[in-house]
Amino acid sequence: MTRLEGGLRGSAGVAYALQNRAVAGVSALAVVAALALSGMLIAVTGGSPGAALRALVQGSLGDATAVSMTLLYAAPLLLVAVGACVSARAGAFNIGQEGQVLIGALAGAAAGLRLAVPGPLLVVVVLLAAGLAAGAWASLSSLMHELRGVDIAVSTLLMTFLAQQIVAYAVTTPWLLQESRLGAAAALPQSNKVPAGGLLGSFGDYPGLQVNAGLLVGLTAAVLMAVALRHTRWGFRLTMTGLNPAAARHAGVPVGRMGGMALAVSGALAGVAGAVLLTSPLSTNRLQPGGSLGLGWDGLLVALIARNRPLLTIPVAALFAMLRSGGGFLAATGVPSYLVDVVKALLTLAFVAPALLRRAA
Repeated sequence: MTRLEGGLRGSAGVAYALQNRAVAGVSALAVVAALALSGMLIAVTGGSPGAALRALVQGSLGDATAVSMTLLYAAPLLLVAVGACVSARAGAFNIGQEGQVLIGALAGAAAGLRLAVPGPLLVVVVLLAAGLAAGAWASLSSLMHELRGVDIAVSTLLMTFLAQQIVAYAVTTPWLLQESRLGAAAALPQSNKVPAGGLLGSFGDYPGLQVNAGLLVGLTAAVLMAVALRHTRWGFRLTMTGLNPAAARHAGVPVGRMGGMALAVSGALAGVAGAVLLTSPLSTNRLQPGGSLGLGWDGLLVALIARNRPLLTIPVAALFAMLRSGGGFLAATGVPSYLVDVVKALLTLAFVAPALLRRAA
């Protein structure tokens, strides 16, 4: 390398570092502005920003039970977010995680209730069935894109509504997954409870701190995917596909196959999140039409804030889990609980907007 080339590379590195610092500074100011606006909204609705903040902290971190609930929410959020990072890296913008969570829960419930698998092995079968089913479900969007040119973002979003109808049909049809009728009582639109062998265990005992095994699944997925994206040939080719498909194709990368694989992995992780939700204390361990709890949408927001970096999804998922577990305590302060969703939206804009402005410039 010549002295001139070295100087140019050094100048480019300095410029890139300065640009990143500028974006970080703007992001910090945007977050402060988002929090200030959130406080103003709370005050306008007749609440006290200070009391609302204390309620959020108390409800999410105030004691061992609150922390346990926060960790329960963090697990499925983390799995959905890691999957969203994978598909986004490949340029396949999957925004149908909510439906994929439902399909995963549906497949997990069917496996848990219909397969005669002994002991703790059943929970492994439930998780695998959920991942495979949701991965195949997401792959349908990739197939539509390859065969008919259907936009992936549009198809994954619209298939969410189809997934909701499929789950609703399954839990209202006796020969599928509707709960068994007890005597003359009417069967509810839900499945039977997943057997004890199919439920995820927890470390710790109530009322002390409990850590559900689903969190370990989520953390493992985040670490493994971060290593795979950064240090493997597959991760390099996936990132190349997302950054410049034409250059990747010229270098011999099967762009269509890589995008389809990324979408399948993204859907599979969302499906595992659905199974974790089904088999953890967050739910009644029954498949229900609204059983996803909106975690698919929130997981997508987590990935956006983390800028598609799997390891960064861990603290962001923890933050969103705190907002969820502490949000129920806002009613005691006179603040509507839906303001938590407003706060999440403002924080997402605060983190995402500076990067978008930098690209536009």
